[in-house]
Amino acid sequence: MRRGVGHRPNGASKGARAAVPLLAAAVLGTLAIVTVERAGCTEPGHYVAVPGGYQLVGGCLSPDDLVVPTAPARPEPAGPAAPVPPRS
Repeated sequence: MRRGVGHRPNGASKGARAAVPLLAAAVLGTLAIVTVERAGCTEPGHYVAVPGGYQLVGGCLSPDDLVVPTAPARPEPAGPAAPVPPRS
């Protein structure tokens, strides 16, 4: 017995296949909102125009919270190259 093209051997419908990604997106979105609400930052801060750019005023970060790696040491310049003998 041959079945039609739209037959699904496991019996899953198109509605169930579409609902699973939507349900996952709703759960992840809810988790994101809860995470932001529990972050504990009451003042998000704002940018102010200053000469030469912008500066962040307020917010939950202090300069001590940011880790800035030190610049790698520059290698010593190579000495003068050995003289090349003239070609004959």
